[in-house]
Amino acid sequence: MSFTRRFAVAAICVATSMAGWGYARADWRDEVPEFRIGILGGELEALQLEDHACLKARAEQALGLPVKLFASRDYTGMTEGLLTGRLHAAALGAAGYAGIFLQDPDAVEPIVTAVEEDGTLGYRSVLLVRADSPYQKLEDLRGRSLMFTERLSASGFLIPYHELSEQGYDPGRFFGRLGFSGGHPQAVAAVLAGQADAGVTWTSGIGDHAAGYSRGNLRRMVERGMLDMSNLRILWTSELIPAGPHVVRKDLPEEAKEIYRDLLLNLADKDRRCFERVAGGNAVDFEPITHDHYAAIIKIRRNGGVNGSGS
Repeated sequence: MSFTRRFAVAAICVATSMAGWGYARADWRDEVPEFRIGILGGELEALQLEDHACLKARAEQALGLPVKLFASRDYTGMTEGLLTGRLHAAALGAAGYAGIFLQDPDAVEPIVTAVEEDGTLGYRSVLLVRADSPYQKLEDLRGRSLMFTERLSASGFLIPYHELSEQGYDPGRFFGRLGFSGGHPQAVAAVLAGQADAGVTWTSGIGDHAAGYSRGNLRRMVERGMLDMSNLRILWTSELIPAGPHVVRKDLPEEAKEIYRDLLLNLADKDRRCFERVAGGNAVDFEPITHDHYAAIIKIRRNGGVNGSGS
């Protein structure tokens, strides 16, 4: 074979190989070299990362690429991460999702939410005080201090502020002082330490009271030895709040979305312990969810939120 012919054959082989490489490089994993999941850490960042390590391992296996967990100390960091694309997925509260949607309807889409033991797709906000305090009913807290979590939290601010106002207890007038702890465990801790007369947090509101109920912040605090439920008294409980969604960025490749959605939907069956850590307690399962589930809370935020602030 002549040099020219050998060169031509070699060129064809190289071109064919490059075409094959080009096809492989068209795979969506080249658009997403690593998958970044946001989790709300607060002051429990290390514990949250530990709880979600199993999700990281399963996501890496399912997606076929590196997965990184990013623990945000507050809802603001999570929101910014999703809006800017630094995060690909996260678990949000209902108000957090509403806030992102109102800023950019094309940023994220809800894929699953947790089903409670009683079959509901929601949770509650509770207002609590120390069990050894003199406060026996909501009226007793007139002029006293109330600790919210943060303005982007449904159960930690938006819903209790809205519902209390509707019931004639406008927090800005009824309570003597309002504060923001920065997170749910911190709000409960502030009450236990006497830094606030009352605080709010989230819970399923069903199941064993002593265990912190089936799911929620109280449950996690009890499991971690941070709380004995006998030290608290609940004075007020909200209406059912739509359970917050796990979301993914809308601009993710469809296959990536489907793989991650399927991973969450099958997690309770394949790894119950991991599911409980990710869900925050004894929920039944994850169930597919859509944007419509959050229409009511989006309306609250769109119409001015609380006190006209839009928060």
